Amino acid sequence: MTDAPAEIPSIPAATLVVFREGNARPPQLLMVERAKAMAFAGGALVFPGGRIDPGDHSLAALLDRPDDDTAARIAAIRETIEEAGLPVGLSPMPSPSAFETLRAALHAGTAFGEALAEARAGLDLDTLEYFARWRPAHAHARIFDTRFYLARLPAGAPDARVDATENVRLFWATAADVLAEADAGRATIIFPTRRNLERLAQFADLDAALADARAHPVRTVTPWTEMRDGIEHLCIPDDLGYPVTSEPMSDAVRG
Repeated sequence: MTDAPAEIPSIPAATLVVFREGNARPPQLLMVERAKAMAFAGGALVFPGGRIDPGDHSLAALLDRPDDDTAARIAAIRETIEEAGLPVGLSPMPSPSAFETLRAALHAGTAFGEALAEARAGLDLDTLEYFARWRPAHAHARIFDTRFYLARLPAGAPDARVDATENVRLFWATAADVLAEADAGRATIIFPTRRNLERLAQFADLDAALADARAHPVRTVTPWTEMRDGIEHLCIPDDLGYPVTSEPMSDAVRG
C-alpha cells in the first residue's frame, strides 16, 4: 500500500547525474552535500538539481518545445550551472569568462534565456538522457516529482565549484564509493538517491548506463510500504532496472 493518496500536490523538479570518465573504471559521478539547515534532505548527498521554475517553461516555449520534459531538461542544466559551476548542455561552450558571467547572472536572478544570450551560448538539450522519474507519496511537507537525467562532463569544462548556499560541499566519486560511505555511517543518502546509485553502480561507463536507460522506458516510481516476513519495507517496482527494490523502513532515509 502507498503511504498517502497520490493526489497530494507535488513540486516538479529535475536533477542531473554528471559522469566524469577517464582511464580508470568505473566513472565518477558528481555529488553535492546539502546544507543541514535545508528543509528537504538537509545534510544529505544528492545529485545537482532543483525545482522546475516558470522561467524554464517560458524558455521551453521560446525553443518551440513547450512540454514538461523540455522544461525539466532546462531546469537540470540551469541548476547544475548554479550549484556546481559546470556548463553541461551548453552549445556552443562559452569562454571561461563568459561562463562565469552567466553563472553570476543566474545567482543574481537573471532569467536563464537572457543570461544565455549575453554569454552567446545556446542549449543542446539532447546531451541529456532521461533516466528515471520519482514521485514519493508519503505524508511529508514537500513532495517532489523529480526527473533524473544522465550527461557526460564536457571536454574542457572548468572545475566544479559549490555555490555555498543550498549546498556546502561537492565531490566526484563512483556510485559504489558513495554507497560505501553511507553504509559506514559517514554520509547520508535518501531512499531515491540510494536506489539510483545502486542502479548506476552496475555500469562500467556512461554508454552502458545510456543503454540501460533506453532499455527501460521511464515510468514514475512511487514507493509504497509493505509487510515482508513481518517487517515493514519500503518498496519500488521490480521491472525498471533497479537491482534493489525494497528496504526495511527502519533503514530507509526519507527526505
